Amino acid sequence: MISSKKARIFLHVFLSVLGLIWIYPFIWMVLSSLKTNREFLTSGIQPLPEDPQWENYLRAWDSANFSDYFLNTVIFTVSVVFIVIVLCALTGYALGRVQFPGQKTIMFIVVAIMFIPKGYTVIPLFQIISDLGLSNSLFGVIVAESSGAHVLFILMFASFFARIPNEIEEAAEMDGAGFLRTFFNVMLPLSAPIIATTAIMQFIWTWSSFLLPLVLTASKPELRTLAVGMQNFVGTYTADYVGMTAGATISLLPVMLVFIFMQRYFMEGVAGAVKS
Repeated sequence: MISSKKARIFLHVFLSVLGLIWIYPFIWMVLSSLKTNREFLTSGIQPLPEDPQWENYLRAWDSANFSDYFLNTVIFTVSVVFIVIVLCALTGYALGRVQFPGQKTIMFIVVAIMFIPKGYTVIPLFQIISDLGLSNSLFGVIVAESSGAHVLFILMFASFFARIPNEIEEAAEMDGAGFLRTFFNVMLPLSAPIIATTAIMQFIWTWSSFLLPLVLTASKPELRTLAVGMQNFVGTYTADYVGMTAGATISLLPVMLVFIFMQRYFMEGVAGAVKS
C-alpha cells in the first residue's frame, strides 16, 4: 500500500516536472517580452525581467502595425474556418452516407492526398490565384488557404455521419426534406462535436499560417497577417527580439482563449473520431 502511494507521488512529481519543462519555452517567451533587448541577450534562460518593459507591447501593436495585422488575421481565420467546415461537412456527408459509383476510389484519392506535403502546392496555388485575378488581395489568400483536401476533417465527418441511424434520415425524408435540408437542418446539428474539433484545429493552423499569406501578399504589406508581420521586427543588421516576443505573445493569446473555451467540445470530437 505504501509503495503504491509512493509510486503515485513519484509519478505526479515526474509528470509535473515534465509538464513544466514542456511549457517552459512559452513562459520564457512571455516573460522575455518584458525585458530590454540588452537584458534579453545577456540573461540566458533566466526568465524573470529586472524591470518589466510593458511598452514593448505598445511598440508591437502600434509601430509594427500589429493592430492592422490583427484585424487581417481575424477576417482571414474566421473566413477560412467557416469555408473549411462547410466543405468538409458536405464532403464527409456525401462519402459517409451516400452510395454512388466510384465512392471507394474517391475515398482512396482523398486519403492519398494526405501524404502530399503542403509546401509542394504553393506554386500551383499561386498560379491559380493569379489567373483568377485574386493575387494581392485578402480574398485571394482566404480562397488559397481554404482550398485543398482537408483529409483529417473529411474523414472525421464521414465516419461520424456513417454511424448515424438511417431512421433519422428517413424521418426527415417523410417530412418532405430534400438532400440539403436534411443535411443542414438534421445532420449538421448532430455533428456539433466534430464541427467544434474542426473549428479549433483549423483555427490554430490558419491563425499561425505563414507561407501562403507571405507569398500572396508579397507586394502588399498592409494585407499581412500576424505570423507574416513578425518580419517587421527583423532589420538588415538588427533585430528587435523583445518586440518579437511581445508580438508572438499577442498572436498566441487568441489561440489559447479559443482552446480554453472550446476544449470540452474538442475532447468530445476527438474521442468520437477515435471510437469510430
